[in-house]
Amino acid sequence: MSSSQRVSAYLKAALGIFAASVLSFPVYAQKFPVRPVRILVPLAAGGSVDTIARSLSGGLAESLGQSAIVDNRPGAGSQVALEILAGSDPSGHTLVMISATAVVHPLLYGSRFDVVRDFSPVMQVTQQGYNLVVNPGVPAKSPMEFVSYLKANQGKVNFSSSGIGSLLHMSGELFLIATGTKMTHVPYKGMGAAYADLIGGQVQAAFPTIVSSIPHVRSGRLRSLAVTLPARVQALPNVPTFAEAGIKGVVVVNWYGVIAPKKTPKPVIDRLVTDIGKAMQDPEMQKRLLADGSEVMVSTPQAFGELVSAESKKWGMVIKTAGIKGEGG
Repeated sequence: MSSSQRVSAYLKAALGIFAASVLSFPVYAQKFPVRPVRILVPLAAGGSVDTIARSLSGGLAESLGQSAIVDNRPGAGSQVALEILAGSDPSGHTLVMISATAVVHPLLYGSRFDVVRDFSPVMQVTQQGYNLVVNPGVPAKSPMEFVSYLKANQGKVNFSSSGIGSLLHMSGELFLIATGTKMTHVPYKGMGAAYADLIGGQVQAAFPTIVSSIPHVRSGRLRSLAVTLPARVQALPNVPTFAEAGIKGVVVVNWYGVIAPKKTPKPVIDRLVTDIGKAMQDPEMQKRLLADGSEVMVSTPQAFGELVSAESKKWGMVIKTAGIKGEGG
């Protein structure tokens, strides 16, 4: 073979490889899914995000015609799961279910990932609120009465949370900024011990999730003053929102949503949006969520990306204004 023939053969082979690479991407997207879909959960099994992911996986598997496997990868405020997702092929077969923690943690501890910049938002799937609860020994029966109580007892009232930077902590700091009041934050490693001290009176207030606080509120061990969602919730119908109680700006939504690797093809994203949305609209799924103080909140990829960006700005403001430092900071 002459040199010119070798060059010609090389060019033909190179063009063939290029054409195959260009054509295979949309064809691969059209064939999605071709293997089981893995949903990474950045928290240990048993929590609310894990429960929702497992409920979602059944309906998603039925729609996709492939297994949907939940894979718990806890650690570093969602960073372990995000690291795995970043290294996955952009085919839609590996996803991560994130919560607001994935936004707050990088603001306190830093991260090489930006959820919107480095991944493809798929959709929001649920929202859940928090509520201001107090020990029955606190005389306040409404949020405004509690504000007055705080102003009359500056430096004497504590509020607990499940840890620095948790949404429970951030909700309390947002409330203090909005009302111009002060409380001392007491972080715990989880809400088990926090509830024990709150019920025992060592701590006077907290901003727990609605679902975890309902048993204590219904039993009278704690008193709920207001919820952080834009509207009242079915689980606590007699408890007002902060806005209804006359306190503006205290809106906190504990959202869960799904993201995919960056550059996941639009047809794959569209398919995931359709099938995840269908699974979340299951009546039994909605019934379970409402009973726990949560609700289905499906969105477009663009709307979910905008939500994450807005959350990052809001919590960045709270961290700066309140002077919050991460553990060890």
